[in-house]
Amino acid sequence: MNPKVDFFFNKTSKWQQEYAYLRKIIHQTELTEELKWGCPCYTFQKTNVVLIHGFKEYCALLFHKGALLKDTDGILIQQTENVQAARQTRFTSLEQIEAMESTLKAYIYEAIEVERAGLKVELKKTSEFSMPEEFRQVLGEYAELKTAFEALTPGRQRGYLLHFSQPKQAKTRESRIEKCIPQILEGKGLTD
Repeated sequence: MNPKVDFFFNKTSKWQQEYAYLRKIIHQTELTEELKWGCPCYTFQKTNVVLIHGFKEYCALLFHKGALLKDTDGILIQQTENVQAARQTRFTSLEQIEAMESTLKAYIYEAIEVERAGLKVELKKTSEFSMPEEFRQVLGEYAELKTAFEALTPGRQRGYLLHFSQPKQAKTRESRIEKCIPQILEGKGLTD
């Protein structure tokens, strides 16, 4: 156990018992406990394998390369259509986790084997994401912005493209683009 992570398990939470049980299950494996993104993250040879996190309606065990797991029990959920690699298993009670303990261990061991084998998720290239016409037009008119956008990491570029593409109305897309221009020019991502 990693003392840096203890605060997560010690703080009062709707999912406190569930978190503790998931931690117990994971500690029966060879994974190393770390703190990442404010959550307990479990790694194999410094590579993220699983993460415990919670939401209002459920707590979850997130498999970072869940898309590569066989999911023979059909327990993995793709959070949104834009999530490429990660998959979650969601829980709403301690009893649910207890009943799935052996299945969860099997999935964790399979996830470790994915890492041991060095498997990679085939991610869509940034060029495969659609670019809203409003953003394409702004880039065409603003050379400095185009240069700054192209200098961003592929992940940051995808983040912006997804953010700009979500609204149904052109007016909302234009507003989002306008608000993000300073961040793009500074080389920052959406969440920086």
